[in-house]
Parts: sequence; structure tokens; C-alpha cells
Amino acid sequence: MGYKVGIVGATGAVGQELLRLLRDREFPVNELKLFASARSAGKTIRALDETYVVEEATESCFTGLDFVLFAASGSLSQALCPAAAAAGAVAIDNSSAYRMDPEVPLVIPEINSDAANEHKGIIANPNCTTAIALMATYPLHQRFGLKRMVASTYQAVSGSGVAAMAELTNQMGQIARGDTPTAEAYPYQIALNALPHVDSFLENGYTKEEMKMVNESRKIMGIPNLVVSCTCVRVPVMRSHSVSINAEFARDVSVDEARSAIGSAPGIELVDEPAALRYPMPLDYAERESCGVGRIRKDLAYDNGLAYWVVGDQLWKGAALNAIQIAETLADNP
Repeated sequence: MGYKVGIVGATGAVGQELLRLLRDREFPVNELKLFASARSAGKTIRALDETYVVEEATESCFTGLDFVLFAASGSLSQALCPAAAAAGAVAIDNSSAYRMDPEVPLVIPEINSDAANEHKGIIANPNCTTAIALMATYPLHQRFGLKRMVASTYQAVSGSGVAAMAELTNQMGQIARGDTPTAEAYPYQIALNALPHVDSFLENGYTKEEMKMVNESRKIMGIPNLVVSCTCVRVPVMRSHSVSINAEFARDVSVDEARSAIGSAPGIELVDEPAALRYPMPLDYAERESCGVGRIRKDLAYDNGLAYWVVGDQLWKGAALNAIQIAETLADNP
């Protein structure tokens, strides 16, 4: 059986990865429509061995589609996801527009795939850092019972889009030539630097990105009172986010059991041989479907605590791959 699929934001970084993964994962597409803003309408994109003309995304463009994958701004998703659902499609949204809507499932298929089947036309994809962090944390929660989590993120520039990726490359060239780096995508130079600032600041001193980790983790894992604190940092890495996590659990923990839980969970790989200098790194997990987990050890500050490190490609598991996995879940359970 084939499906009629639309992509909103097809010309952007996540949209391009959606097209690539639809092909690589052999998702059964029998018709594809590509949408973007008015300024991108009319462009051509080569995908699935065909050339497609990009159409303007409007409320009336979704007729006849089965799935619409949104890789656009939150405002556009807010405006158009209901139109896609009203046209009979399932809207799978990568923005933050619907994540905390109680009527909209927030889904990581390896964790709460059943929630996808409860949709009312719209399903939300989690934030990229939340998805990567929970890929490592959920198997440990299943084994030991999660009580609290402190996360520090090391986020690649590709999380900010193609302009930020180009800026890092340009700045490295400027530094090599002895020129003063110019900054536009970020408030400060990102090359050879680290910015403790991802998304806008809120009144409580945390950023929106940090509070996404708090609120989305509670919803996805079904732990409404979970205690979470997060600091998000942008680093001069091109692709793949890393997260350092310190977690406290309800039951006694052991490193061996933790490694067993990680090693047997879907979608993640255990890379934890510190004596051999083997641990996950961003370069290893760029354009990889799995996330890598390592540096697992007893936490020295928490009772029943573990410290661990997880790395994943935020354009894939943190965005495009997760969205396609949601569509695959629904296709397998029509």
C-alpha cells in the first residue's frame, strides 16, 4: 500500500532530511507534494528519483493527502496543521506549536508509540534535545524508576538551520585568514566558542529550550511530577547534539544493569569502554539513525544516581527521522 505524502518546509534543512529518509527507509510513497513559503514556490527539488515543483503552503493544498510532515515555523504549523487534519491527513509537526496541547500526542516511537494511535489529526514531534536525552533515559527509567534529571546540552549549529552552519564554516575561514569573525546567526562568534544560550530567555532565568526538556519529558514518559533542570549550550559542532545527564532513581542502581538496559533498548547503541577511550561523539553519530550512550557511572551526588552521556543527530532522531517513524507506526497500524 502506498501513501500520499506532503512536506511543508521542503526547502529547509529538516525538509531535505525528510526527503532523504523517505527514500532511504523506503517509506511507501505513491504521491509526493512539496510545500514551502510563497518565496520558495516554483523552485524544483529532486527527490525519490523524480523532480518536484515546490508549491506554496496554504490551507487548501492538502486535499487527498494521507500524511503531511511539517518542517516549518511554529506559526505556520499553528496555522496549517488544523487544515491538513481537516482535509483528512495526519499532520506530524516538528515545531513546538502543539507539543504541550493536551489533545495532541507527543511521540517518540521507541517510548510511547501507542500514543500516536490516539491522535485527532495532529501528532507532535518532541524537541531535538528532549528526544535524544530520553532515548538514553527511558530504558533506565523502565529499569530503575526515574525521580529527577539534570541535563546539560552541547548543541550543534545545525539545530539553528543552514545559515548557522554556513556561519560556523565562514568564521573558521575568517579565523584561519587572521580576519575578525562576523556574527549574524548568533549574538556572538560561535567558532572556538560556546554560547550558554539556546532560544529566548524566560522570566525564571531558563530559556524556552531548557523548559522544553522539563515539560516534554514529563509528557512523553508519563511522569507529571518529574523534577528536571536543564542548561542548553550551543557549541561549534556542525551536526549532532550531545547531552550530559545526571539522574536519580527510585530503586537501587548498578552500572552493569544500566549498561544492560541501554544495550537492549531499540534505537540506541552502548559505546562505553572508557579504558579503550571509546565513547559516543558527535562526529560518530552524524547521519546515523541510532543514538549513542556511554560514560555510564554511579553519580557521586545522588543516592541511586547515574551519570551518562548521549549523542544523536538532531536533524534525524531529533526531527526528520522521528517524524517518519511516527508515520511508519501509523502505517503499520492503520
